Amino acid sequence: MRLFGTLYARVLVWARDRRAVYYLSGLSFVEAFIFPIMPEVMLAPMMLGKRHRAFFYANLSLLFSLLGSLVGYALGHWAFHALTPMLQSLHLYDSIERGVESLRAQMNQHWLELMLVLMLAALQPVVPMKFVTWASGIVGVPVMPFLVCILLGRGKRVWVLALLIRLFGERAERVLHKHIEWIGWAALLALAALAAWWAIKH
Repeated sequence: MRLFGTLYARVLVWARDRRAVYYLSGLSFVEAFIFPIMPEVMLAPMMLGKRHRAFFYANLSLLFSLLGSLVGYALGHWAFHALTPMLQSLHLYDSIERGVESLRAQMNQHWLELMLVLMLAALQPVVPMKFVTWASGIVGVPVMPFLVCILLGRGKRVWVLALLIRLFGERAERVLHKHIEWIGWAALLALAALAAWWAIKH
């Protein structure tokens, strides 16, 4: 199923538009909490068109990713509280609350490991970012460490891409285009492996 390939093609159309900078900002923002296609899909052709501005585009995308991650964090926090009456009526709240409290306790005991998990998740190219932002809000990860982890994880992605485009040009973009489907599904597998590792360890 070419889910990621189809969305990739749509985002490439946006990248060629004269309003591409605004589309990039919007994509980076919503990708942090809901949209399934990574901003790098737009970043690569935009950087190729103006290679001298590669790091400007990277930093712009990073800024809006951070803003979007705060939205995901807030949605996780407020949605959990808003859904509490419904969860209680379904007799699900107590078990979910115990799980959340367990995660909070583990966060307090193993906060360095938690920060590492957040950074690794921010490095993943497709879906994990949404789970990280929402879950961090539900569990109550301190906001500043959360933002630092997102900054380092997501920053590495966009800065490395900018560097590759500056050094290798179209060859770097062709690799992304050729392997986008594999990258997308590999990210999902990486998330599952990360979740399994955390569950087994704790």
